[in-house]
Amino acid sequence: MEIASSKKTLALIFLVLLLAFLAAFLAGWWVRGNSVFQNKKTIVEKIIPKPFEVYSLESLAKSPYPAGMLKIKDPTANENFDSYTLDFTFSPKPDGKDVKTTTGVVNVPKNKTGKLPLVLMIRGYVDPEIYKPGVGTNKAAQVFTKNGYITVAPDFLGYSQSDINSANIFESRFQTYTTVLSLLNSLDQINDWDKKNIFIWAHSNGGQIALTTLEVTGKNIPTTLWAPVFKPFPYSILYYTDESQDKGKLIRRELSKFEDLYDSDKYSLDEYLENITAPLQIHQGTADDAVPVDWSRSLSKKLKTMEKEVTYFEYSGSDHNLQPAWNTAVERDLAFFQKYLL
Repeated sequence: MEIASSKKTLALIFLVLLLAFLAAFLAGWWVRGNSVFQNKKTIVEKIIPKPFEVYSLESLAKSPYPAGMLKIKDPTANENFDSYTLDFTFSPKPDGKDVKTTTGVVNVPKNKTGKLPLVLMIRGYVDPEIYKPGVGTNKAAQVFTKNGYITVAPDFLGYSQSDINSANIFESRFQTYTTVLSLLNSLDQINDWDKKNIFIWAHSNGGQIALTTLEVTGKNIPTTLWAPVFKPFPYSILYYTDESQDKGKLIRRELSKFEDLYDSDKYSLDEYLENITAPLQIHQGTADDAVPVDWSRSLSKKLKTMEKEVTYFEYSGSDHNLQPAWNTAVERDLAFFQKYLL
């Protein structure tokens, strides 16, 4: 009986040891396997390039964007102003490795006395196939120039005689921001500018470029927005996909790839409104079929909640170009600029 009991004890001890060994083996295997998995995951994350991280609003805000080179040429005389072709050579990429030239229009008042204030004009979307320099800005620019302001309106890459834009639809969009950021830091090359008074006028998609610029720079540049595109990225793009020939299939495919790598909130202007320090004036028509009136109402409400300086005008029955209230809107812009002249 004692021998049988001893055998049972030894067998039990052996079983416990075997189970302990198996548990230790399995634990070690799991730890090593998990470690290998994590290492592989880290390696994969490091290998996958993320070239568009440099265009996030936080990245662009880290340092002033480098200036480019302005060339103003080919004057054309008009009744109240002289119009010039602008060649602006700059780097659309934050790393400065790629240099391109975009064209544009510069108007300078005639019979000027001394240095003059300047308005940077940022247009909305225009089909590149029908675009001509100044389309979307000419009419307002002529009013401003007649009243003593220099106006500068870039065409942007891919338009008119500019160099081609990026083949990637999102990088092309982000490079409208870098175009304006670089242009802002290059305007002191315009001899007739007084180097202190600068304003922004922006329409439609130009509105989201202007707002993004103000968020990135934090500069106090009084800005007037006509029917600005104000919705989170990428919804601000998806909203208009029904206008494309493929009904947005390409954009949705590219967006899926983009969001696999990037946090879209970091490219969305609605996330950074707090950075705006400039006074704003917003105009919106209730019959606008391109920018819903609720977008501008929402923008105005959010800015006021943040205690930003904003004035909102709504025009009953006016369309995307603020017709028939166009004259009223532009006169209010002149008064807005005059209020903030230094």
